[in-house]
Amino acid sequence: MTRKEQAVDLMKKVMNKESYLTYKEIAKITGYHEKYLLKLKKELESGSIHLEHGNKNRKPVNTITEEEKNYIISLYKRSNASIRKFCRFYGKRSYSCIWHVLHDAGLI
Repeated sequence: MTRKEQAVDLMKKVMNKESYLTYKEIAKITGYHEKYLLKLKKELESGSIHLEHGNKNRKPVNTITEEEKNYIISLYKRSNASIRKFCRFYGKRSYSCIWHVLHDAGLI
C-alpha cells in the first residue's frame, strides 16, 4: 500500500466516523502535510481522486526517435570530427543526448 492509498483509506475512515484520528495524526502516519490531506478530502468528496499519476506509462514528448538515432550514428560514422565538434555541427540535440546515442551504439 502506497502512502497516498494509506492516506485516502484513513481519510475515508475519518469521514465515515469509523476512526477519530485528527489531520495532524494522519499527517504524522503518512508523512503528508495537513494541507495536502485537506486537498485529498475535497477530492474524495467530489469523487475526482486519482491514485496514479496521469502521465504514467507514457513516452516523454522530447524522446529521440529511432530514425533520428540511426541518422546520428550514420552521420557520426562518416565524419572525422570529435564529439564536441559533431554536436556543434548537428545542433538539434544536446551534447549529452548525442553522447548517449553514440555510447549505446558502441562508437565511444
